[in-house]
Amino acid sequence: MPFDPAYPPTNAEIESAPLRGQFTGLKDLIDAISTITAAQIDSVTTGNPGDPATVGVSLSGATLHFTFGLPRGADGGQGPAGSNGINGNDGTPGATGPQGPPFANAVVDWVTTLNPGDNASVSVSFDGSNVRFQFGIPRGADGSNGTNGNDGAPGAQGPPGEVTSAQLTAAINGTSMNSNAVSTLDTVPSDPPTFADYEALRAKVNELIGALRRV
Repeated sequence: MPFDPAYPPTNAEIESAPLRGQFTGLKDLIDAISTITAAQIDSVTTGNPGDPATVGVSLSGATLHFTFGLPRGADGGQGPAGSNGINGNDGTPGATGPQGPPFANAVVDWVTTLNPGDNASVSVSFDGSNVRFQFGIPRGADGSNGTNGNDGAPGAQGPPGEVTSAQLTAAINGTSMNSNAVSTLDTVPSDPPTFADYEALRAKVNELIGALRRV
């Protein structure tokens, strides 16, 4: 029987069987209590400064599981300036150092021509007495041909050129010889032509070829 915390009622007679059942029900309740044999932290989450801390607990079998949410601390402010020495007072300020070298000259080390459309650039450095500059300057884009102007009038004809005798000789040199000395072939061939007719034709052709050859 299940355990009844109100049994037996006040001044009731005790019976062995119901009382035994009460003890049995109480033992069942005790046996049903889980025994914790391990504890495990599942996660720790960092929260923002000022958030409340959180903790979660759950029981799985005989293992107790924890989850924590812990806010991080706020960023610390800047600390005070430190003093010279340990536990001592600040020392007296040192004497003023000598004046640095004066600004003497400005020197342009180089000027580089960049492509059209590039950004102009300049770098500056100081070598102790000279301020040094390096420039990069883009060149302008090529201009386009004009469209509104008219073509000018043609110029006057120049004087005729002069040809020297040497130039004329050099120009003629290498041309064919005068073929006027080759006479015409007036002989009427026989019908049918004979060998002599062929021979006369061959000789005249050879004569013409010789006159037309380059010297």
